[in-house]
Amino acid sequence: MKMRPGTQTGFLLCGKEWIDGESFEVRSPWDQGLVGRVTVATRADARQAVNHAAASLRRARALPRWKRREILEDVAAALIEQKERFAQLIVAEAGKPVRLARAEVDRAVLTFKTAAEEAARLGGESLPLDLTEGNEGRWGLVQRFPVGPVLAITPFNFPLNLVAHKVAPALAAGCPLILKPAPQTPFTALALGEVILKAGWPGEALAVLPLSNADTAWLAEKEDRIKLVSFTGSAKVGWELKAHSGRKRVLLELGGNAALIVHSDWPDLDEAAVRTAHAAFGYAGQSCVSVQRVFVERGVFQTFLWKVVEHTAKLVAGDPSDEATEVGPLIRLSEAERVEAWVKEAVEGGAKLIAGGERRGSVIAPVILTGTKPGMKVRDEEVFGPVVAIEPYDDFEQALADVNHSKYGLQAGLLTRDAGRILTAYRELEVGALIVGDTPSWRLDPMPYGGVKDSGLGREGVRSAIQEMTEPRMLVMTGLS
Repeated sequence: MKMRPGTQTGFLLCGKEWIDGESFEVRSPWDQGLVGRVTVATRADARQAVNHAAASLRRARALPRWKRREILEDVAAALIEQKERFAQLIVAEAGKPVRLARAEVDRAVLTFKTAAEEAARLGGESLPLDLTEGNEGRWGLVQRFPVGPVLAITPFNFPLNLVAHKVAPALAAGCPLILKPAPQTPFTALALGEVILKAGWPGEALAVLPLSNADTAWLAEKEDRIKLVSFTGSAKVGWELKAHSGRKRVLLELGGNAALIVHSDWPDLDEAAVRTAHAAFGYAGQSCVSVQRVFVERGVFQTFLWKVVEHTAKLVAGDPSDEATEVGPLIRLSEAERVEAWVKEAVEGGAKLIAGGERRGSVIAPVILTGTKPGMKVRDEEVFGPVVAIEPYDDFEQALADVNHSKYGLQAGLLTRDAGRILTAYRELEVGALIVGDTPSWRLDPMPYGGVKDSGLGREGVRSAIQEMTEPRMLVMTGLS
């Protein structure tokens, strides 16, 4: 990657080569300043990347476990060394507040370190097969092998760590990888590609291609040498991609409208309100597990609501490069205008605006609503903006039903100390994970991560992704003594 003061130029990476060509501008979500220009990948580039990936499968698969582990550890070490460089890239192109950007780099380090450990543990099992008469001397061995070339499609909101969640498992599994980063945030992915090559991963087994959405869909549909498509993004695009991916494996992480239940037995409502405010409005709510719906037992509803209002007022919104900022801009002005319109529509439909809603360019003051109803976009859809709806409930079973009244099912949070309620919620809630004692925004990167319903298909998290990117192959032996 070439750099120059103030802006950057990204040449797409394909088969060890940095390739120049027609380019597009990347601009800051905060002030629309030019971040840099990035080369547009063509269909010819995509075909060449698949050629390289298919040809490099044997070499990538043959890398011994110690070498895969070493490469992954070296990538983690490079991210630690270049932490501020990557954080500033994330701030510039994603508009993520700098403290959160640094935290994202830390998470990516953990992702690569975990993948290094899993690469060393990737094994199999032996099976006794002399279980019926006439099969004396037979035994079996099961090992996992890489599925083949992987197409990874990543979103803008975590331009390093969500890329890492696809790249690191692919390296651990021995799969060649073609990475298509979000057009808003290509520089972080290109910089990571540079680090991976320097760590010793075969150049032909990695491509970073800023493809158009149309050419990415074409690649997923037409190129049978790609064996797995891993996509993180909107439900609409994800399910369309799956419908056109033929016999390829498809792994989808598609977001949600995460809900939190707050029961009256929770001992520290003040701390719960602090966590809720940060989980709803950090990075302007641009996370698939951002808290969007909160259901509070009526006896503590007013107390909790006004505590959230109090703590939200302390959040700093504005320039993402400011160390104090937690609520930065939305990724595009059009997204801020959409969120503003959804809030207005809810208020016109009877919801009460408790706080926020003012828009300055792409920055929206954190919005707290109550009196929302099913059918409102702010309640039923994924807002992906700084908006939370806080509603009372009288019956715990009704609260569970309210959480389930959604086409999404990624994660939910529950604040109660009652074991019976916890187990009931675990059994009844239609989500990929229930987070007890915290908000649904909590995630540790090694854990299995994914949802049900429109929230996706399969699981990410390093070990789970490695399982998705490998397939069992059995060897049956007989007659050996």
